[in-house]
Amino acid sequence: QVQLAESGGGLVQPGGSLRLSCVASGNRFSDYAMGWFRQAPGKEREFVAGLIWNGGKIVYRDSVKGRFTISRDNAKNTVYLQMNSLKPEDTALYLCAKDFRAWRAEVAFTPAEYNYWGQGTQVTVSS
Repeated sequence: QVQLAESGGGLVQPGGSLRLSCVASGNRFSDYAMGWFRQAPGKEREFVAGLIWNGGKIVYRDSVKGRFTISRDNAKNTVYLQMNSLKPEDTALYLCAKDFRAWRAEVAFTPAEYNYWGQGTQVTVSS
């Protein structure tokens, strides 16, 4: 059983920054791709960023490219999301997730390809 715990969310003004963390319990964290998703009220869950098991391939949704950076520290079982130049439209519940398939060479984009999820951390961008 894997448990994921996000932290680092909060209220920030437009143009500000936040760093989200997601700590995973259990073994073999380093074997799996990880992803960050977000969900705003009344909207579908959407892919934000993901990276494969060794960090060798990283993908972002277009609207966050150049502003967000995903990274992982396999020694700490942790994946991060550095968010800069935040905009009001980034407001959402941010969730981290673990890919269901080990050693996948590509980043998965759809929620159905992730089998473990955290509870999420709220990010609110407002003046």
